[in-house]
Amino acid sequence: MKQFAVIGCGRFGSSVAKTLYNEGHDVLVIDKDPVIVQEIADQVTYAVQVDTIDESALKSLGLTNYDVVIVSIGADIQASILTTLICKEIGVKKIIAKAQTEIHGRLLNKVGADSVVFPERDMGVAHNLVSPSILDYIELSPDYSIVEISVLDEWEGKSLLDLRLPSKYGVNILAIKHENDINISPNANYKIVLGDVLVVIGNNKDLSKFEERA
Repeated sequence: MKQFAVIGCGRFGSSVAKTLYNEGHDVLVIDKDPVIVQEIADQVTYAVQVDTIDESALKSLGLTNYDVVIVSIGADIQASILTTLICKEIGVKKIIAKAQTEIHGRLLNKVGADSVVFPERDMGVAHNLVSPSILDYIELSPDYSIVEISVLDEWEGKSLLDLRLPSKYGVNILAIKHENDINISPNANYKIVLGDVLVVIGNNKDLSKFEERA
């Protein structure tokens, strides 16, 4: 079992947090909005309300004991950068940060992010994989990753419910991309269209089986 902390619990952050928790991992969620904290509290291990640019508050949470800290703060770019910087300075082992723009991403790298994710654009860092259907991926830990995969022709017109990817392959869908659009946490009734790209999260062993099928 790994320990993950997710700072900022918007749609992307909450999807990652709940998926990792459902896979049996220890997940701490941190957000400054008490309503968000209350809503997700029973779906993760711990959920706390903290001002994420308060260095002493972050230190008190023991983030250095976590395997990965995911900074998933939304539109507040300043808070995103400062939070990433604080995590780096207090000695967090691995920081994955969500970026809104290229400039934002470069700043996150400069202040200490080990990896930068662009969920509205490409969901990860390009990586050469054997399967031609696998486009990009980002490693959350040695055991878990987020992967982009092109849909199969035979999936066209089928709903996510029909595909049963979680039960068949043990992977969960974070988002579906189509050209310049991205649908985060898609409904189970969503029907696949050719050209769709699935953004999935899962254990690397399960992802490997999924990649072989795709």
